[in-house]
Parts: sequence; C-alpha cells; structure tokens
Amino acid sequence: MAKFPSVAWFDAVRNVFNSDDKYQGAGGGKCDCILGVKVGKDEFLVTFEGFEVVQAEKTKNLGAADFFLEMAPADWKEMLKDIAANDGATLHYTLNTLDLDREEGLSHSLHGDQYREDLFFRYNQTIQFFFDASARVKTTY
Repeated sequence: MAKFPSVAWFDAVRNVFNSDDKYQGAGGGKCDCILGVKVGKDEFLVTFEGFEVVQAEKTKNLGAADFFLEMAPADWKEMLKDIAANDGATLHYTLNTLDLDREEGLSHSLHGDQYREDLFFRYNQTIQFFFDASARVKTTY
C-alpha cells in the first residue's frame, strides 16, 4: 500500500501507467513535460517522456516544472477516492473540470512562459490517464 503523497505512490502509479496500453491511446499519446504536483507543503516533479513517465521525485523547487497542479490535501484525497471508486475520474473530478471550476485554476506556472503553461492543456488527457492509473494502486492518506 502506498501513501499519498509520496515518491513511492507516484512510482506505483508510474508502474501501472507505463505497463498498460490502455493509458497510451484514446487522446493520450506522447507527452513531453515536467509536471509539478503540490499537495499542501509537499511538492513533486513527474517527468513524462514520450509514452512513459520516467521519473518521480520530491522537490523543493517547482521552478523545474513546466507547470504544476495545486490543491489542498483534502481535495487531492477526494479526487483520488473518486478515481479509485470509478476506475477513473468522473466528470466532477477530471483535471479539466477541476481547473475550470476553481477561480484560481488548478494549473499554475512560476515562469510566465505561455508555451510551458499551455502544456497542461496540450497534455491534459495523458496526465488524466496517469492519475486514472492510480485506481489500481492501493492508497493510504
């Protein structure tokens, strides 16, 4: 069982995502970016290269990310529980819906670089598939 948030949890999801072809198609596909994930005070970098996630690491520098997703720990937990219960996010818990429903958005950047900020929208479905893969990871909080 992997605890969220932790490198062990991201690695467990990475292993599911990389080993199952269902996460590689249907709008997903190639993805080249460094995703930052901020959960309260915890920060992680998840590196996507081509059809795989190649690395997850804890960081204190989200500036290395092209963009980062930020929610309170309770909101992450709610999203991940929805994914686990439904084998993927339901409408109210997709990354796109969460971004649109929040006045400040879900996706942020420290760069002011519109190209890098746009990677969230370009690779949204692949990143969604990554989080959807967490349905197959037994998670504690």
